[in-house]
Amino acid sequence: MIQQESVEEYELEIRSLVYGGTGISRLPDGRAVFIPFVLPGERVLARVVKRNKSYASGQVLKILTPSPDRIAPRCVHFGACGGCHYQHIPYARQLEFKKHILGEQLQRLGGIKNPPISKVIACPQPWNYRNVLQFHLTENGKLAFLRTDSSILLEISECHLPMESISQLWQQLDLGPMPEMERIELRQGAEDEILLILHSSSGALPELVCDLPISIVHKSPGSSVVLVGNEHITMQVKDKTFQLSAGSFFQVNNYIAEKLVELLLDKLVYDNNSVLMDIYAGVGLFSAFFAPHVAQIIAVESVPETCEDFIHNLDAFSNVSLYQGAAREVLPQLDVKPDVVIIDPPRAGIHRKALDALVQLAPTQIAYVSCDPAILARDAKRLFRAGYILTESILCDMFPQTYHIESLNMFQKQ
Repeated sequence: MIQQESVEEYELEIRSLVYGGTGISRLPDGRAVFIPFVLPGERVLARVVKRNKSYASGQVLKILTPSPDRIAPRCVHFGACGGCHYQHIPYARQLEFKKHILGEQLQRLGGIKNPPISKVIACPQPWNYRNVLQFHLTENGKLAFLRTDSSILLEISECHLPMESISQLWQQLDLGPMPEMERIELRQGAEDEILLILHSSSGALPELVCDLPISIVHKSPGSSVVLVGNEHITMQVKDKTFQLSAGSFFQVNNYIAEKLVELLLDKLVYDNNSVLMDIYAGVGLFSAFFAPHVAQIIAVESVPETCEDFIHNLDAFSNVSLYQGAAREVLPQLDVKPDVVIIDPPRAGIHRKALDALVQLAPTQIAYVSCDPAILARDAKRLFRAGYILTESILCDMFPQTYHIESLNMFQKQ
């Protein structure tokens, strides 16, 4: 152990990877310490950068004994940028670690002794897969990401996660100083169309000169203004197209979005007499594929702009009803008996009031699309108490090179 004044440096062995993109070790006092950009079995020299009563956070100073799995990261910013966590790990091993972490979270936090993780769906293109990318702007108008575990901006010169058209375009942007701009967002749609979204704290419109073949939308509190081109792009999944406006959510990985659709169509039990409920329905990705096969779809979505997209995308179907509002407010008011329910909540999971109302509706099957295994485990415990069992979990790797874990989880009413 090396200690100099307030600096604490230790030689540590990494025991395992845990959710959040870090490895875990133990300090001499037995306290857990979480260290990013490491691998199990590695011996490292690390500095403690934060302590509290139960655990500490560390920073690698030197890899003393590297894992045989360790590879060179592709990006020059890896380790400084907060976007990627696993570039030092071969992709096949990333999937193994994610499966282990998903199971550990379900077991430790959800109380499931043998989590039924049946398969792992790999992304066939673990680089350049994102159809959307968000940037911050430095004071001089340069594109930046946040540094690891920090609110400090890191000006970037490369990123290997966005799809090809975004990759080619973002380095051509020269926006200049825009102090009122909170962030900018680039989205790539079908036929490589690009939508640039300027998220601003001010309603004042910027003066822009654009000679690029893109659309630009300025969004500020209570306002959305098209500056160039169209207010939306078109996304395609399998044989269906979806209107996607600047303020609407869509899955970031087109391949995994398609796999989720296929899995839902295969795993859910339904027929032309079934009533299906789609909660946190977004622009209608899942509803569009089920509408031809069930008697009725009841969808719930809270974002007005997204609801407009949903209505456009499902306009051809007369058996679809959309309720605009927060799920916690809408569900207690519904007098329906759905046979199956699809839930694709935000990272925070299902609001307790929404979940309480959902279990009162007593659907036979619930398909829960999760992007956070800890929150999934929390919600699973609530479903267990309401008489549901988890019959199958499928890890769908929506976010290669990162610690984020997307999964499809099938719950059955006992």
